[in-house]
Amino acid sequence: MAYNRPASTLEPHYAFSMCCIVLVAGFLGPRLAVFLLYIFDSPRMSAAFDSFLIGFLGFLILPWTTFMWAVCYAPFFGVSGFGWALVGFGVFMDIATYTGGGRRRQQQMG
Repeated sequence: MAYNRPASTLEPHYAFSMCCIVLVAGFLGPRLAVFLLYIFDSPRMSAAFDSFLIGFLGFLILPWTTFMWAVCYAPFFGVSGFGWALVGFGVFMDIATYTGGGRRRQQQMG
């Protein structure tokens, strides 16, 4: 049975399938959350972003940062206090997402 073998001896197809599942979950996570915010709390999203284009570009390029900004934004005060730490965490997660994928590709090729 394949379950008793070490992970290094599993078929390449199995490892590739798991990689795709993790990639899809990571891809949909913050983007799905931003999408649901647009659907269920559109006044907050309209207040947090000056235009739809800025929110949409954030959705495509920096999804974690966009999500944290939208969650931490207060209509009259903007982002303040601990909210900035959460936005900073979102920036960190975006950077980690992009650099982690590149590092993983280098490990698989080399």
